[in-house]
Amino acid sequence: MNGHTADTGDKINVGIGEFCVGSMTMTSIGLGSCIALVIHDDYLKIGGVAHIMLPDSKGRSERPGKFADTAVPLLKNELMERGSRPRSLQAKIIGGARMFQQFRGDLDIGSRNADAVRESLRAHCITLVTEETGGTSGRSVTYSPANGGKITIKQASGEWREL
Repeated sequence: MNGHTADTGDKINVGIGEFCVGSMTMTSIGLGSCIALVIHDDYLKIGGVAHIMLPDSKGRSERPGKFADTAVPLLKNELMERGSRPRSLQAKIIGGARMFQQFRGDLDIGSRNADAVRESLRAHCITLVTEETGGTSGRSVTYSPANGGKITIKQASGEWREL
């Protein structure tokens, strides 16, 4: 199932508030304070990406990929419907930058997003194996479930690296 994604041919682009689950390569571009949540099942070579924009849905049910508290169970359930077992799921999170350096505390949405995703992963017993969060610049992510869950990150500076 895809949550309003754009198919660009060889990759599926997961836009703000959207999600995608499957074995195809997925990208999420322009992450600032947003989080790319990747949940991977290495045994089945499938996974999912949600482009999380805000930490709390406050009970809203539309666009569940948009919020940390709804995106985690959404991806977990989608993967379990495809045969994943909860113990085989591992998460990685990328993003959560503080795009406006003068913003701190509750106005630091990037830190709040990262904290909310970590908390929701704990609540759903999904292991967070690594993360690249924080900083003050944007990132884009490419995730390849069929290639061992390989994640490539492109910094706003143009620098590339694997996570």
